[in-house]
Amino acid sequence: GIGGASQYGLQISIINSPAEYIQRFIHETWLQRYGSSPSEDTITLMWSFVVSIYSIGGLLGSLSAGYLSVRFGRKKAMLFANIPALLSAALMGLSRLCGSFEMIIAGRLFAGVCGGLGLNIHLMYAGECAPRKLRGLTAITASTAIALGKFAGFALGLREVLGVDDLWPVLMAANAIPALIQLLTLPFFPDSPRYLLIDKKDKEACI
Repeated sequence: GIGGASQYGLQISIINSPAEYIQRFIHETWLQRYGSSPSEDTITLMWSFVVSIYSIGGLLGSLSAGYLSVRFGRKKAMLFANIPALLSAALMGLSRLCGSFEMIIAGRLFAGVCGGLGLNIHLMYAGECAPRKLRGLTAITASTAIALGKFAGFALGLREVLGVDDLWPVLMAANAIPALIQLLTLPFFPDSPRYLLIDKKDKEACI
């Protein structure tokens, strides 16, 4: 769940704290780039893109989850989901340095792709790997991971942690941490028995 459903919860909650700072950054960037202050409607529109594009990315990730999980297996598909996560972290983390609010929008899109992939494949992978007696309990880990991700996002967004004007790019790039943890740990996990038997026709590996 660290790199799966928790990514979804993290991205939902992490965007609330730096809202004021990002809108100010959009205003300053627009002023430097075009030599005139943007209207309130323009700033609201750009901020709306930052928030809502995550859902578009989530839709793309969800639509891709089925194909990737069958083509590469559940475990490799989960590992693949870390690529858009790290890409989004790089884009959002460097946006202020590059003076581009468009990088935040692109980063949120890739974060949505990661969330859509992770949330769907997490449920699939955990449910197929769990023993029958623990299958229901294991399925609940997805909602637990979402809650922990939301909590982590709110905690990191506190003014005493990263919720200040100077550190909001670091806050927006925080999704790189669960992605890196998953990249380091998930290769040691087994693949889904169902995938090995039905998709790969490898009965021995399944057993």
